[in-house]
Amino acid sequence: MLRQFSTSLTFESRGRGLLEITRPVLDWIDEAALETGLLTLFIRHTSASVVIQENADPDVRGDLDRFFARLVPDGDALFRHRDEGADDMPAHVRAALTAVQLSIPLSGRRLVLGTWQGIYLWEHRLRPHRREVALHLLGE
Repeated sequence: MLRQFSTSLTFESRGRGLLEITRPVLDWIDEAALETGLLTLFIRHTSASVVIQENADPDVRGDLDRFFARLVPDGDALFRHRDEGADDMPAHVRAALTAVQLSIPLSGRRLVLGTWQGIYLWEHRLRPHRREVALHLLGE
């Protein structure tokens, strides 16, 4: 019988960078006790994103941050929207270039993630923020 569950998880970012959220997501999935299904994650913000990325070598996360700093620099004169500072519009662009939603299969009561994959909230603003991620699990 098909069942569905939903919740929202709140995370405190430390400012710009990737924050791994795999463990709290897995803990919530364990409570649902579904064998197979599909998990959807959706971040309810326009200046942060959710991504699947390597969780073994922290250099990967640093390299991603450095690449995006070069690609979409803070304070670029191109941007007019600066209501919340020089990092405001670059954060929106970074979110548009990444993802606000992820779908991950569930099989054998486990997310079908690769060996080195983790789920991350990617904060694109310089200062810390409280971020909400909506989760929806559909399966049996």
